[in-house]
Amino acid sequence: MFPIEDLLGRAVLEFVSYSIGEPQYDEYECIKRGITFSVPIRIVLRFIVWKVQEVSFKEVKYVVDEETSEKSIKYIKEQEVSIGDLPTMTPHGTFIINGIERVIVSQMHRSPGVFFDSDKGKTYSSGKLIYSARIIPYRGSWLDFEFDIKDILYFRIDRKRKLPVSLLLRALGLSNNDILNTFYDKIRYVKCEKGWIVPFVVDRFRGVRLSHDLVDVNGNVLVKANTRITLRMAKKLANDGLTECLVPFAEIQGLFIANDLFDPSGNALIISAGENITSEHINKLELFDIKEIFVLNIDFLTVGPYILNTLFLDKNVTYEDALFEIYKVLRSGESPSLDTIKAFFDGLFFEKERYDLSTVGRIKLNDHLGLNVSEDITVLTKDDIIHVIKKLVLLRDGEGSVDDIDHLGNRRVRSVGEFIENQFRIGILRLERMIMDYMSSVNFDNAMPCDFVNPKILATVLKDFFSSSQLSQFMDQTNPLSEVTHKRRLSALGPGGLTRERAGFEVRD
Repeated sequence: MFPIEDLLGRAVLEFVSYSIGEPQYDEYECIKRGITFSVPIRIVLRFIVWKVQEVSFKEVKYVVDEETSEKSIKYIKEQEVSIGDLPTMTPHGTFIINGIERVIVSQMHRSPGVFFDSDKGKTYSSGKLIYSARIIPYRGSWLDFEFDIKDILYFRIDRKRKLPVSLLLRALGLSNNDILNTFYDKIRYVKCEKGWIVPFVVDRFRGVRLSHDLVDVNGNVLVKANTRITLRMAKKLANDGLTECLVPFAEIQGLFIANDLFDPSGNALIISAGENITSEHINKLELFDIKEIFVLNIDFLTVGPYILNTLFLDKNVTYEDALFEIYKVLRSGESPSLDTIKAFFDGLFFEKERYDLSTVGRIKLNDHLGLNVSEDITVLTKDDIIHVIKKLVLLRDGEGSVDDIDHLGNRRVRSVGEFIENQFRIGILRLERMIMDYMSSVNFDNAMPCDFVNPKILATVLKDFFSSSQLSQFMDQTNPLSEVTHKRRLSALGPGGLTRERAGFEVRD
């Protein structure tokens, strides 16, 4: 929040320090008088006004100090200001609000991180499993990924309308070639007199029924056509020293080219990246005498063409188009500049002010995706998003398993300290907006730091939480045992948790 600068940059309000005072009355006196047991919070603010030569609508010309070559200060005012009272926990773990003892029940909520799930075949009558992934932050926008019945991969931001995941990847700055190279391995085909020389990989050949003889580079037939290669047979061939084999020229038909392929002059495009190789393309390869090509490792068994199919839904969409499409879904009706949209998109997942995974969320994300990102980085990175998509595609290909969302390992306890921290953040943000509004209209010559701060704003937010929150409850004082039980209680309800109407049988169990 601090420092807060006025819109034209003429003055700045800085935070210096804070202090917490002592309660005015002890807890027993507060109960007797019917008041809140709390401590005053005071902060020291420094108000700096710069010397300016000229102020226009767009910019300010400052007076520069000749010795330091920095902006000259007109004057500095420093003052201690009260920002309100903070209800304090008693030694017994309770709060006294308006003379009544209350307990803040700890909440068990879904831990920040990434979760992979499936619909268990309930969405479509065919019983097909639809896989999905969700990145849940501690604070900020939720990001969902999901397949549809046609195995096209989509994403949603904050449960808004779904869009093809290729739009998100383009908005992250990836081109079509980058997307294909990121999600698929490439296989190198080298042309020779008798066909194409291709690497022999056990995983690619196992379980395959040969449409042609399996021939090594010397022309020796190792396995006859129409033979199904078992895993044992493939391993034996590899152990016997087979690293490359020969395939007919027409064998590349139906494969997917890995990158844009141009003629030798570099002017004419023969095949676009991701395109299916046809007999017409094979004729062009012979015509231009192309000696080497790279194809995508897609066999429809262990590796599916899901990202490729999604990419071809909107193959010609640019980086700018992708940003506009995402912005249109989240902020319908507005059409601002590209810079504004880019700043908005970056703020969704990549800026600490608007997005926070928390340390727990970062650890969970690293553990789930096998990453080694520092725990201090609590925003999403491009690699996080790419690895989530990769793992979801692997799930669809039959590798790995989904998470149990209701497992206690995927939940964490949020106690009273976190609740008050969140309320403080809400109050401070409201205070920031009020200070910005006041700065635009005040005469700086007469202003003091105390003029900018209204202590009622923070006090109102805290009072609302302690008085009306679902987790702030009158303490059960039937007997000492019921008091202890109440203080140790956990709830799944409350802000950010479940509601009674939506809690299913799985959660209740």
